[in-house]
Amino acid sequence: MVFSSPLFLFLYLPLVLGIYLLGGKKLRNFILFAASIFFYAWGEPFHVGLLLASIGLNFIFGLLIDTPESGKSRRKLLLGVGVAINLLLLLHFKYANFIVVNLNQLAADLGTEPWITEYHRVHLPIGISFFTFQAVSYLIDVYRGLSQPQKSPLKLGLYISMFPQLIAGPIVRYEHVAAEMEHREMTLPMWSVGVRRFVIGLAKKVFIANTMGALADQVMTLPPNEISTSLAWLGAICYTMQIFYDFAGYSDMAIGLGLIFGFHFPENFNYPYISRSLQEFWRRWHITLSTWFRDYLYIPLGGSRRGSVRTYVNIAIVFTLTGIWHGASWNFLFWGAFHGLFLIFERLGLKKALERLPAVVSHVYCILVFVIGWVFFRIDDIGEAWRYVGAMFGMHSAKPLFDTSIYVNTELVITLALAFLFSMPVAPWLENKAEMLRSGPGRTVVASVQGAFMVLMLMIAVFYTASSTYNPFIYFRF
Repeated sequence: MVFSSPLFLFLYLPLVLGIYLLGGKKLRNFILFAASIFFYAWGEPFHVGLLLASIGLNFIFGLLIDTPESGKSRRKLLLGVGVAINLLLLLHFKYANFIVVNLNQLAADLGTEPWITEYHRVHLPIGISFFTFQAVSYLIDVYRGLSQPQKSPLKLGLYISMFPQLIAGPIVRYEHVAAEMEHREMTLPMWSVGVRRFVIGLAKKVFIANTMGALADQVMTLPPNEISTSLAWLGAICYTMQIFYDFAGYSDMAIGLGLIFGFHFPENFNYPYISRSLQEFWRRWHITLSTWFRDYLYIPLGGSRRGSVRTYVNIAIVFTLTGIWHGASWNFLFWGAFHGLFLIFERLGLKKALERLPAVVSHVYCILVFVIGWVFFRIDDIGEAWRYVGAMFGMHSAKPLFDTSIYVNTELVITLALAFLFSMPVAPWLENKAEMLRSGPGRTVVASVQGAFMVLMLMIAVFYTASSTYNPFIYFRF
């Protein structure tokens, strides 16, 4: 059940919101928890027990880790066991198939029989990467004394399973919502901001991501030798826009839903495509994942405090794991290592060299890196991805250099123009202008126009959703 589906918009959300409001303050946590479990079970009926087991496991370990009389070494052991169980569950459900396939391929390469024969393919539970990382951060923060352990299994269950961010984030730290699980206010201004944020996210997803994705799917599945250079670039750019507006739009919807139910979730994107370096890109892209790896892996490994060589090794480890976190496939591992390599180059002096050049040069450099990187993210077969990149630079293709006519239409051109425009901080500028007008004598008119525009955008988005069968969501795979 995706947020942009008619089922969610017209049935699930109104029903849950109505029950939530009627239930009163004492029942709100229970209602939201029950609604979240139902939401997960609807999309993942076979593994809802896994989510409940994760909640129970982390509730128990959180209490055990916080026992002062246990001593530091025992608490550390309990933390290690708790984190290990979480990660082993993730390893089994997300990576078992990948490991078995590659071990048997290695056996075939060595000329032997398959090493693992009695094996049933493991189904990947949706959202497991997100709720596992939230659970691990909870245990570590309790151990570090940054958070108090939750004494109520219901409230911890709500933290881990809350449906607005359960499937695709943002990754929320326990400390960010702990106080709001105890007491939260639901005000009209909060509702207004939440609804507006949800509608904007829905528009990003339906208007831009889906249109960009339809073209990217057509082009990036073609054999590279049948693609012209211009078409290869068009496909890669459309996918670049699809993944941003798909994920950022979903994050906007999650943050908006959080506000509607009284929670403040952290921001997850900050215009990453305006970056002038890969370091800046990763401060702006999937912020909650970047900070998770920084705080729970990079810094504990030593960060940049133990010399240059150790720093480069730490970066390589973190970004290789960032890649494999996205999926159990060699292309994801390569994508993470690819980004890590450029981050190391920037620390070796590339960033300083770029800073001496005109800003447009560093911006073009960053765009080239992440657009090429998205090709490896999109295409599972690394060999095919390399050939696609080759087509982008005029290799492997018998087609003319410029040949996109059958794919380009008015809708695509307008959507691509909007995608470029709003990948820059145009929306905050417009909001500031509207805020200035709202503080003046015409504030009623401005507020009315804004409200009417949001209603119109919601109606058009709903029409698009109801009339189209193409409504994928990229990060459901992760």
